[in-house]
Amino acid sequence: MTSSRIKAAVLLSGSGRTLENFLEKIATGNLPLEIVAVVSSRGDVRGVEVARSAGLPCEVFRRKDHASVEAHNTAINAWLQPYDADVIVLAGYLCFYMPPVGFAGPVTNIHPALLPLYGGKGFYGARVHRAVLESGDSETGCTVHLVDDQYDHGQILGQQRVPVEPGDDVSDLAARVFAAECDLYPRVLAKLADRLRSR
Repeated sequence: MTSSRIKAAVLLSGSGRTLENFLEKIATGNLPLEIVAVVSSRGDVRGVEVARSAGLPCEVFRRKDHASVEAHNTAINAWLQPYDADVIVLAGYLCFYMPPVGFAGPVTNIHPALLPLYGGKGFYGARVHRAVLESGDSETGCTVHLVDDQYDHGQILGQQRVPVEPGDDVSDLAARVFAAECDLYPRVLAKLADRLRSR
């Protein structure tokens, strides 16, 4: 690790597109993170391949293999502990995450809507975009926020607005929002890194 980067653990559940975006931004010098570990809540997803292809330590922790939410998180956090991450980054992670007791760094998440709109348990992915379209809203967007003990609830760190165009379907809107996520999340994390380095 170089002194100009902070150590990040990434949690995912799907395609790994957000992880890929981080890796691209890191490679071009636009994101001062060193990704030290990746956790996936599913074993049969592309995100695991993305992590391992990049040479990153990656472990799968399926919720159904653990007796409770607490047990699931205890196992994840025990595995993450030796990597000594400065920040934990949720990147399309669909399980409820409980940070380690005493963890001093921020835990961040991105949501594909302008919170507090269309947030909470059960609102993720296509479900969010479908709800936006059904409501007739003229805009949507994405939100980066700190993780607390409720779904999609913590302090908002940044938002980016995205227009809803006439004739949009769920896939159209999802693509436009994801493009905004690829811009917003690294920008917010870079600002967080600056603050953490200045401590």
